[in-house]
Amino acid sequence: MTVINSLFLINTKQNFTSPLLVAGLLAIDFYVLSGVRGISKKWRFLNNKSFITAYWLFSCLLIADILFVIFSRVEFGIRLILLVLFFLVLLFKVSYVLFILIDDLRRVILYYINRRKKTLLANTVQSHQFDIPRSEFLMKAGLLAGAIPLAALKLNMKSGLYDYHIKRHTLYLPNLPKSFDGIKIGQISDLHTGNFDNKKAVLGGVEMLMREKADLIFFTGDLVDSQSREMINYQDVFSKIKAPLGVYSCTGNHDYGDYSWWPDIAAKKKNLDDLIAVHKNMGWNLLMNENRRLKVNGEEIGILGVENWGELVWVPKRGKMDLTVKNTDDLPVKLLLSHDPSHWRAQILPQYPQIDIMFSGHTHGMQLGVQTNHFQWSPIEYIYKEWAGLYNEGKQQLYVNVGYGSFEVQGRVGILPEITIFELKATTNPLIKA
Repeated sequence: MTVINSLFLINTKQNFTSPLLVAGLLAIDFYVLSGVRGISKKWRFLNNKSFITAYWLFSCLLIADILFVIFSRVEFGIRLILLVLFFLVLLFKVSYVLFILIDDLRRVILYYINRRKKTLLANTVQSHQFDIPRSEFLMKAGLLAGAIPLAALKLNMKSGLYDYHIKRHTLYLPNLPKSFDGIKIGQISDLHTGNFDNKKAVLGGVEMLMREKADLIFFTGDLVDSQSREMINYQDVFSKIKAPLGVYSCTGNHDYGDYSWWPDIAAKKKNLDDLIAVHKNMGWNLLMNENRRLKVNGEEIGILGVENWGELVWVPKRGKMDLTVKNTDDLPVKLLLSHDPSHWRAQILPQYPQIDIMFSGHTHGMQLGVQTNHFQWSPIEYIYKEWAGLYNEGKQQLYVNVGYGSFEVQGRVGILPEITIFELKATTNPLIKA
């Protein structure tokens, strides 16, 4: 985790480094302003007090933005938009700073060259040593360089929206019954169907999943953005998702209609009832604080599904784990579907050690970042500690799928829509020490 995590104020060290981070952001702004003011002598307004005041007002608002994102309790979508805004502007500034550094290096070199010229009088050097102006070319080139990554992001966002990728993982479960050894599980999450605008592309992703011939498929919440009617045009597409051992699903925070206006409580309740019916009509086994026994050759494991439960105070906490684990003590392996990954560290790890692995979604990887086989980064890590991929703590595991659809912003950059394929192995992970 990077230094920006200090803003969370989790411990004493972070309390100390938080003001240092703010000071660092202000220092970048001072440096950027010095470069902007040297763009052109003809652009006199860049040195006007009104421009400088506006610049600092905007910069302070951005710093307040990132602090608000981390400490506020507003809806996640608003936080997501503010966080994206902050990092887009920061990307521009960092790109521009590189050109200012090049120009300052040029000025330093010229200063020392002039200083050593024997024909230059010592007093002249002393009085004019800082008079080497900034290069208008470099300052203008810096503005263009800062704009290029922003333009590239805009162009690439739409292209990544339906660029489905399959990720493969082996899940080592030492108590796994022999009959389940080698079984394949598929997972998708976070459809947010209301944001789809290309049914053919969406179907293409479903066909990719079906070609994997998974024995069992999990869907981990957020079927819609806010209203069940979003599924009208896509129920036929997702009804194609089938598996020999069944398709199991759970609810996400968006499935309850909390982010939409309703004329009365009855209308909101009907929306949820309709959404539950959609799961049934598609042949999916929706688990709402309940479990199912999955039997193969007389041996059993548990598939558990809990309603949405998020650690953040403004996220719905409808999950009831006491009901979810009921009558499962005799099962050797328990697989839990829980939409929000913060549920794992907040409740599952400390209170439910019998859960072998939890499958989640929710974060979307913020739909912006970098993800390779050996490295991943996204601004979402400043909100969620576990936000993408496989995590282990002790004998328990968590997998966070970055989503099939998109939320708020119709696009993805670096964090592509995911279809996950797992293979269960009845052994201890050789990469983890007991």
